[in-house]
Amino acid sequence: MRSSCVLLTALVALVAYYIYIPLPSAVSDPWKLMLLDATFRSAQQVSNLIHSLGLSHHLLALNFIIISFGKKRAWSSAQVKVTDTDFDGVEVRVFEGSPKPEEPLKRSIIYIHGGGWALASAKIRYYDELCTAMAEELNAVIVSIEYRLVPKVYFPAQIHDVVHATKYFLQPEVLHKYSVDPDRIGISGDSAGGNLAAAVGQQFSQDAKLKDKFKVQALIYPVLQALDFNTPSYQQNVNTPILPRYVMVKYWVDYFQGNHDFVQAMIVNNHTSLDVEEAVALRARLNWTSLLPASITKGYRPVMQTTGNARIVREIPQLLDARAAPLIADQEVLRHLPKTYILTCEYDVLRDDGIMYAKRLESAGVEVTLDHYEDGFHGCMIFTSWPTNFSVGIRTRNSYIKWLDQNL
Repeated sequence: MRSSCVLLTALVALVAYYIYIPLPSAVSDPWKLMLLDATFRSAQQVSNLIHSLGLSHHLLALNFIIISFGKKRAWSSAQVKVTDTDFDGVEVRVFEGSPKPEEPLKRSIIYIHGGGWALASAKIRYYDELCTAMAEELNAVIVSIEYRLVPKVYFPAQIHDVVHATKYFLQPEVLHKYSVDPDRIGISGDSAGGNLAAAVGQQFSQDAKLKDKFKVQALIYPVLQALDFNTPSYQQNVNTPILPRYVMVKYWVDYFQGNHDFVQAMIVNNHTSLDVEEAVALRARLNWTSLLPASITKGYRPVMQTTGNARIVREIPQLLDARAAPLIADQEVLRHLPKTYILTCEYDVLRDDGIMYAKRLESAGVEVTLDHYEDGFHGCMIFTSWPTNFSVGIRTRNSYIKWLDQNL
């Protein structure tokens, strides 16, 4: 009996040691976040084991685990009709709010899910619940795009999928089918989906052939640049769940089908050092010492290497492509963008990407709402239902939908 108690105590201690990570006291529901992070780390470790055994690519294995525990059928209710279909060969899940006699035409949002361009799905519970809530509360048509993922495809295939599906939807006969007002369409996405939404927003704003333009864009903790992995938010949140810096840099390398040997060099900005001529003209566009307020920069200092590894940019030129990094787009491109909402979280490596983009858009004359959450963490907006219900998740979702309701 005594040995069983000792064994149980040791097991509990090991589990507690695995789960516990130091977190800022101000972050929303810290113990719940620790449990969420431990669950995700466990899934990553299992997928890495599967990869090491040669059974599957680690990202395929990890996404299989995520989808297996969270996939949801297209289930309609009295308030929202949900259907799975395809637009120009790209799978989409469409959410239609209930028709209203006094409102024959509905507004609409093209939504792009996050997941590092490699994970998640429009069909998992988190995004299904978000889009259902949007369709019901906004009485709108939400088109959630099931774009192809790494490692089956790489940049810019994900952008192409979103472009093809969106252009198909914008055809007059398709808009008529879904009773959508062509003057009240927006594009939105979170994390890597926010990256794709920003990239497509820039592309569509420049396309003279497109009759219908987006009325708004709403970017949720978007990833917008791969030149500087030492912004204050990257330094402050280097190991903060659920997106540590090392993981984000690996997502970038995977997105470009790059060499993982470059990851450590990129973490210290060796890929954009002063001797990398290709990056010289772009650094000023994300000079955070001038783009970020003192309350954000605090005591952090820029990490700028004198000499680095020019081979990285030569082998992965996509790092400097504005389609991948919308933050570095020309000012002339930015000034044509629609009214913009950007949501950022304090405990997120991507916080400063969003804040810098807001500043650049404002300088270009774009009307911007920057919605910052001091207790937020990356990914929080999709975590609103038990057992992953966070108070900041509910608040961010409510604020996001309220902004869309007032501006779309």
